[in-house]
Amino acid sequence: MSTAMTFGQKQFIPTPPEKGSFPLDHEGTCRSSMTKYMKCLFNNDNNNSLCRDEAKDYLACRMNNNLMAKEDWSKLGFRSEDSKEVSMGGGSCLPSGDPFASLPPYTIKNTHW
Repeated sequence: MSTAMTFGQKQFIPTPPEKGSFPLDHEGTCRSSMTKYMKCLFNNDNNNSLCRDEAKDYLACRMNNNLMAKEDWSKLGFRSEDSKEVSMGGGSCLPSGDPFASLPPYTIKNTHW
């Protein structure tokens, strides 16, 4: 195995991460919120949009315990804490609490809760 560069080959120049390095959670301070987030991803076929609450809890834990720099939620892809986020996909997060409040009648499935 040769490590010499071939004529004309560009040299790889590594670049540091955009936000810098951050400490790992060696003491498991945020392990429970991380586990909830990972379980949510697993249960939802890695669809992270269904796990936003868990992700926000995990990031909040990391910021509150100095495991990452405190950032504004908008820079992390969330709305600011004081604004209410409403999902139009149904579920108990709708203002009325009715999971089918904003769904057209043809999308409502016959469910037995």
